[in-house]
Amino acid sequence: MNRLTEPFGALPLEQQRQMLDLGPRWNDDIMAHRKAVIDCYSPVLAVAPKSPHVARDLAYGTHPRQVLDVFAPVVGAGASDAEGLRDAVLFVHGGAFVRGNKSVNGEIYDNVCHWFARQGFVAINVEYRLADDAPWPGGAQDTAQALVWVREHAAELRIDPARIFLIGHSAGGTHAAGCLFDPALTSAHGERGADVAGLVLISARLFADVDPRNPNANPVRAYFGTDETRYVERSPLTHAARHLVPTMIAVAEYENRFLDDYGAAFFQQLLRERGVAPRFVQLRGHNHTSIVAHFNSGEDWLGREILAFMAAVPRRD
Repeated sequence: MNRLTEPFGALPLEQQRQMLDLGPRWNDDIMAHRKAVIDCYSPVLAVAPKSPHVARDLAYGTHPRQVLDVFAPVVGAGASDAEGLRDAVLFVHGGAFVRGNKSVNGEIYDNVCHWFARQGFVAINVEYRLADDAPWPGGAQDTAQALVWVREHAAELRIDPARIFLIGHSAGGTHAAGCLFDPALTSAHGERGADVAGLVLISARLFADVDPRNPNANPVRAYFGTDETRYVERSPLTHAARHLVPTMIAVAEYENRFLDDYGAAFFQQLLRERGVAPRFVQLRGHNHTSIVAHFNSGEDWLGREILAFMAAVPRRD
């Protein structure tokens, strides 16, 4: 058996067992369990191959958190078009709307962009304003603004502007979906947000709820506001019919409570609207944090699924 095809197979055996045991108890203490995942993966990621060229903290706006990192593609990896242009991935991290950074400790979430750079993509890691400075729809606006910045710099970054893929994890998935689907985001970013070739939602919060069983109910309230009557109209799930962007949805087997439910509901809404099922995958054994922490560790089943989704998106003439 190839260990790297198994959940947590890139980890030492003791940590692999720890992660498998943690899964069913994930929602008992998501903050402590998140730390355990980061502690397990960080040493593995520290010695993993990386993109040798990363431009840090490039400003796409005026706020200190409106910055992004650009990971250059590894030479010889992947393919470029006849003009030498590359596909690009723009990654938006999570943090329950009230916390989180594009680089937690120099390894997590850089690992996502290092992995895509190793596949030949220009990979971009986005920071955004948090709920205290920018409640709804601030995170989605920042994501749209970062996409505009990438388009404006596509030529110098050797990016094919028709092949920019947007990936959002957790709250970052809320913002990624919001900037494309939410009708409130118009004006400078167009009727339906900045155009992208495809959207990947990983463990995304696609509906705003403050259910007492939701361990992040207070952060949801901090971002979406105290008026719960507005939650439906502010949720990406409500507006799934507004955009035809090719979409992939990924969830972990052990999610923050309700996120897998919302991912499945978003899948169903897209299926009903489009008549064709979007790609939907569940990462067996993994949890809400490890679903992204495992990137670039050697275990790459989800990464390969995303590459297959991207390859299936037709190239524009």
